[in-house]
Amino acid sequence: MENTAYINPRDSSTESPWRAVNLPAIPKVTPDLDRIYDVMIVGGGITGITTALMLQKAGKECIVVEAEKIAYGTTGGTSAHLNTFFDATYPEIESDFGEDAAALVATSGKESLSIIKDFIDLYHIDCDFEYKGAYLFSETEKETKALFELLEATRKAGIEAIEYQDNGVPVPFQMAIHFIDQGQFHPIKYTHALASEFVKFGGVIIEDSFVNQTGIEEEIHIAEINNKSIKARQMVWATHLPPGITPFTFRCKPYRSYVLGVQLRNDSYPIGLSYDMQEPYHYFRTHEIKGQKYLIVGGEDHKTGHNDSVQAFEDLEAYVNKYYRVQSIPFRWSSQYYVPVDGLPYIGKLPGTDSTYVATGFNGNGMIFGTLSAKIISDEILGIKNKYAELYNPSRVKPIAGLSESIKENTDIVSHSFADRCNHA
Repeated sequence: MENTAYINPRDSSTESPWRAVNLPAIPKVTPDLDRIYDVMIVGGGITGITTALMLQKAGKECIVVEAEKIAYGTTGGTSAHLNTFFDATYPEIESDFGEDAAALVATSGKESLSIIKDFIDLYHIDCDFEYKGAYLFSETEKETKALFELLEATRKAGIEAIEYQDNGVPVPFQMAIHFIDQGQFHPIKYTHALASEFVKFGGVIIEDSFVNQTGIEEEIHIAEINNKSIKARQMVWATHLPPGITPFTFRCKPYRSYVLGVQLRNDSYPIGLSYDMQEPYHYFRTHEIKGQKYLIVGGEDHKTGHNDSVQAFEDLEAYVNKYYRVQSIPFRWSSQYYVPVDGLPYIGKLPGTDSTYVATGFNGNGMIFGTLSAKIISDEILGIKNKYAELYNPSRVKPIAGLSESIKENTDIVSHSFADRCNHA
């Protein structure tokens, strides 16, 4: 009998369609407790696994520690859009960081998408990857004005976009713009395949392993895991927020997004990716699993702990029924993400440390920014200059507008336990 990996449901009542898959088990390697690994990566989502593979291929000895299963957390709960435009819009980035920074963000997004595609081609990964056109559309005069500004700034940043006569979904609209060369994929198939390659290169993965405590002795990181001590010279926290009270506790606001996997009575499934401009916005795409198409619709985002999840699902279902002929909704799930106070992720060395790295504040763009994080962090560990490192540097101090509001909103996070933050992403 083939040994397969069991993918746990996200919780007792919600599950993403990505989990409806049997995958070959990742080979289990017993960690060497006498070894000092070069790098320990905590978190087995796309960020941690991509970082581990890049470093292991470059000759570093790495170990990945995951509290659940590989891709169990946010990676397994994503809607898996791959975009070169982001929740922080190019007009916002240009206003806060300047035109050169906006262009660099655009370039970093395109390179991250290319990294994903290159891995898929290199390792022949069957993860349903497809290039797609994407549509962003307005429904009001106010949104239309903002969309014109967004189109201008997006083009200036170097992203190809044009005004278009279609929005890809049966939702009335005033104006739409079309982006080429966006993408979608199956996030668990992809991340699981990278994890398998990492092990083939000699890497070690420990699943179902809770990080109970960490410390540094004589410049060596020591993590207490399952009553054992794992040692490494460098530590990467690929877990949303790093543990304890850090600057990111107050610079990143936790949000929750809701997603439905819908079967339709007809074949009016979108052929591309679509996004409205509501607050919060809705996002659409199609994915086929085992011969069955699903309309993947998300939205109703809210600050974690501030709204009723049951009501959010009901509102999203009502929205879908307004525009589509729904047959059934086999999948419904939610996932948490973090919004950075200045719009851009924090990627690189944890401020005040010499050998600890973080990757957080991805907003709703985790697949792209998780991949970008792997490139920036692995380059820094390998001593390679990365042209994006300064822009995404966790120690950056501007702009600071909104920081006091973020501190106020996040006071409830401070009381969370160490374990709530440090064990899966």
